[in-house]
This record gives sequence, structure tokens and C-alpha cells, in this order.
Amino acid sequence: MLYFNMKKTLALLCLLFALPLNVEAVDRPNVLIIMADDCTFSDLPMYGGRNAKTPNLEALSKESLIFNRAYLSTAMCQPCRAELYTGQYPMRNGCAWNHSASRPGTKSMPHYLRKLNYRVGLAGKVHVLPKKAFPFESIAGFDKNCVRNPTSAHDLTATKEFMSRNTDQPFCLVVALVEPHVPWVMGDASVYPPADLELPPNIADTQRTREDFGKYLAEISYMDGQVGEILKALEESGESDNTLVLFTSEQGAQFPGCKWTNWDTGVHSALMARWPGKIKGGSRTEALVQYADILPTVLELCGGNCQGQPFDGTSFVSVLMQPSSRHRDYVFGMHNNVPEGPAYPIRSVCDGEFHYIRNLSPAETYIEKHLMGVKGEGVLNNPYWGTWIWDSTANERTYGLVKRYMHRPAEQLYRLTSDAYEMNNLALDQEYKATLDKMSAELDRWMQDQGDPGIEQDTRASHQAAKKGQHRFMPPATTK
Repeated sequence: MLYFNMKKTLALLCLLFALPLNVEAVDRPNVLIIMADDCTFSDLPMYGGRNAKTPNLEALSKESLIFNRAYLSTAMCQPCRAELYTGQYPMRNGCAWNHSASRPGTKSMPHYLRKLNYRVGLAGKVHVLPKKAFPFESIAGFDKNCVRNPTSAHDLTATKEFMSRNTDQPFCLVVALVEPHVPWVMGDASVYPPADLELPPNIADTQRTREDFGKYLAEISYMDGQVGEILKALEESGESDNTLVLFTSEQGAQFPGCKWTNWDTGVHSALMARWPGKIKGGSRTEALVQYADILPTVLELCGGNCQGQPFDGTSFVSVLMQPSSRHRDYVFGMHNNVPEGPAYPIRSVCDGEFHYIRNLSPAETYIEKHLMGVKGEGVLNNPYWGTWIWDSTANERTYGLVKRYMHRPAEQLYRLTSDAYEMNNLALDQEYKATLDKMSAELDRWMQDQGDPGIEQDTRASHQAAKKGQHRFMPPATTK
């Protein structure tokens, strides 16, 4: 009998020590991740946005910890999703371009959480490859096509079934919405009269831009309605109190200086976390976090062990639970412009106060074909861009914004605490030389750690090889 009790005691101790210190076995939560698509964080009211009407997100924010400084590595849909699902930077998981693929042997959220007896599903937009690297259970009900016009009507039947299928088995569900990705056709744009809008300082003020910005805001409101319906379904399932809800806005919108750039309005993302009774609602943190940190955090909360895993990110459970004001010292960014336009490689690093951007081919002209181009007989998605060009001939401010977008210096340094929209480049200011040198050295270290060759990466040959799973550059191995 004594031997039997000792065995039971040892088994219990082993189980307890295998779990994270902050979470007990009985507290393992369900996880619900809701992603917007191409939504600039600063356009949301909880981040200072002056236009968008988002009652459901504002209600969620009052019950959540709001991250003021959450970032993703690449302001494009596929690389940022691959980063979130793998806990790895773009170079490590291999998806360092849009419309490419991660390395064939990549492990992601389903691999890690299924070992912990979680059901892991994905509803809506997928946009990660190869399938074997991202083996989510497919959940119907939300449009997978982000450019459909109009977006297909959503149906929460499958979402509700997934949430309540087996209450003895926890779930992790990603609902990847397709708003407010272009085309901006959903929602009621009449709620946003063009003349009443307050445009951000990095957006040119033309009549067509105001009209399109209003349509974009209408899609944000439409997305907000979907968030409300999803949270209502969670409440009706009876699992709300035992569910960690994460909302994130992904990268910036399809306006110049946001998506497809390393400016703050490109790589800075909204992130809110709600877990009733565990996370203090209505609070904020200045802790720097990155998309690569989300999987390690979820894994720890779900009872997994992050030690020895090939993650670039690290768990920020301490930020969620205390909350701590610090997590990481730097967040990093990269952009390969192929196949979105001619090569224009960019790398960046941010410490929360200063943001350093390095344009590796500054002599080249930056072109993003979806935003600036014409396909066939009509402008693709962004008719406002032509009005910027027209207006720039007579408006000095508009000309400055066009030039800022298309022609960039080798180095840019911005102080975000006093210049949130990064309109004043401090790179040549001697007062900030020591800061620039420090940030530049940190970026060099990160690129070396990631095996990032820089200019050689942003080529059609590298992109085509990645699509085939034959990545040309391999970073050094790492375990966290």
C-alpha cells in the first residue's frame, strides 16, 4: 500500500512540475483567436482611432488586457499568419514572402496543441501553406476568400458546434475574418460621410481618398459586428468564462505607408486578451510582444512545455497574469516585395520608443502593384491612388506623401512616443546618432541570427523556390 501511494505521489508531482507555474491543470483554458484582416491598429477607437464605430470591440476592450505595443514581423497576410501559428520569424518558418509557403517540415499550432488533447480548428481565411505544416480542422461558416465581392454571408452553426462538441476536451479555434481587406464593399458607408472624417496624417486628403476611407471604416464596423456574434456564440456555449479570447487586427490597411511596409502603421497590430477571473480587464500594458510570442504563450497556458521547442518567440504569460510591463527588448520586421512588385527589401527593429528602418535598395523606386497598379481596363482595388498623383502636382503635402512612399532613404529613425505616424526622420540628426548605431547593430545581429542574406532574399528565384518548398536560405537552428 505504501509503495502504491508513493507511486501515486510521484506521478502527481511529475504532472504538476510538467505544467507552467502560472497555470494549474484544472485551469487549462479554451482558446479563441479572432483575427481581422488588414486593419490598421490606430484606426480602432481603443488605440486612438477617431472615426470607426466598433461597439463590440470596445466592450471587449473593457474586459481585456490591451497591448499597446504588439507587432508582427511582416505586414503581409501570409507571412504574419505563418509567424503567429508557428512561433517563428519568417526566415525560420520559411514564409518570408506573400503567396509563398513555409518549410515542409514546419510545425504549427495544431501539432503542439493536439498533443495536449486540444481540438484545433480554423474558420475563415487560411492563407498558409503547405497544408501538412498547418493541419487545422476546417470549420465552415466564414468566407475564406478575402477579395470576394461581396463577402459571402457568414453562418455560425459550425462554430457553435465546434465550441460545444465535447466539453471534456478543450478547444482552440481561430476565426480568421476577411474584413476590412479590400475590396471595401461590406457594411454601411453612409454612416461615414466623407466630409466628417479625420484622416490620419500619413494619408493624403483627396475627395476620393475620403470616400474610400469611409468604405474601409464601414468594413471595420461590419467586422466588429462579426466579432460580436462570435463572442455571443461563445457565451451561449457556456464556455466563455473558461476561454482565453485573443483579438488581433493583423497588419495595416491597404493605404500607402501601412500594409506592405515596415512603418509602424504596417507592422504594429492591435492585440487584446480576455480571460475572466484570470486576466485583469480594462487594463493596458506597454510590454513589447510579437506574433511569434503568441504560440509559446498559448502553449504554456494550455499546459505545454515551451522548453526545447524551435520557437523564435517566448511566452508572455507573466504579462497576462501580473501584468508585467516588460517582455522583450526589441521587435523585428522584414519585407520582401516580390511578388507584390519589383524587389525592395526592407528590415527594421523597434524598442517601443525608437523605430529603425533600413531600406536595403534605396536607389530603387518602391512599387506595390495592388495598391498602385492598373489591371486590364480598371484600377485594382485602390482608385484613390491616382488622385494622389494628380493632386501632387499642386499640393505640396500630397507630393511629400507620394515621394515618401516611393523613394526612401537608406536609413530611417523615428521616435514613436512623439511622432506616432513617423513623419520626421531622425536618421541624419546627430543628436540621435548613438541611438541609430545601437538599433542598427541590433538589426545586424537579428539578421545574422536568422540567416538573412538581405538583398539576395528578395528575388523572384527565391520566391519561386519557397513556393515549391525548396527554400534557398536556411537560418541556424534554435531552441527556446
